[in-house]
Amino acid sequence: MDFFYILAGATVGFIIGLTGVGGGSLMTPLLVLGFNIQPTIAVGTDLLYAAITKASGVWSHQKLKNIDWSITKNLMLGSIPGSIACIAVIQYLRVPEEIIEHLISLTLGVMLILTAIVILFKDKIAHKYKRKISSRPKRFIIISLGAVLGILVTISSVGAGAIGSAMLLLLYPSLATRTIVGTDIAHAVPLTAIAGLGHLNLGHVDFSLLFSLIAGSIPAIYVGSIIGERLPDKALKYILASILLAIGIKFSISIV
Repeated sequence: MDFFYILAGATVGFIIGLTGVGGGSLMTPLLVLGFNIQPTIAVGTDLLYAAITKASGVWSHQKLKNIDWSITKNLMLGSIPGSIACIAVIQYLRVPEEIIEHLISLTLGVMLILTAIVILFKDKIAHKYKRKISSRPKRFIIISLGAVLGILVTISSVGAGAIGSAMLLLLYPSLATRTIVGTDIAHAVPLTAIAGLGHLNLGHVDFSLLFSLIAGSIPAIYVGSIIGERLPDKALKYILASILLAIGIKFSISIV
């Protein structure tokens, strides 16, 4: 295990524990910009990292009955085929590595900027749309949302968290926030696992890097969650959003 990779895992894990977000949106840019790791390897490794680190969250939320499994199932009906189709296109069309990396950088830049915007305005969205409604969105809409998330997460490893939960917040304004978070995590685990295994099949996973990141992040998430309870949420939110926005702009500019 590389000490600096363990430190990277600990840093991102600490921020996840502190703010509740920042997994894929921070880990992949950190690996690419901070360690000069190929975007394809960074995305593939980060997807498996996300699946493993979020798995315990599903168990915790299920114990608290915070998961709406009907929504999770409909999201998976779109996201899993979307992810598999995305990997299949890359593999069977023999897309050149430089084109894949260009696509990843472009998607990553856009998704980071969107994630930053969502973090900044999520509370306002929740306040505006928090009303009791009896009707639920049509199943087709949720499956379509899942398909879009499946493709975007597979390409960039970003979007399963902040953006996924924001869309659920808009579609299910009467649903409790804890249920939205639990449902989003329950959907993110199989999605990132399938996408990660797809990248593994393409040779885009570094297991030494993966184990180092996990070794650093697991204890750091716990420490961050304890400290996070004593810090002002608004300040943390603006700091994280600013970082993601700056990184997203950097990725977007670098490919022009």
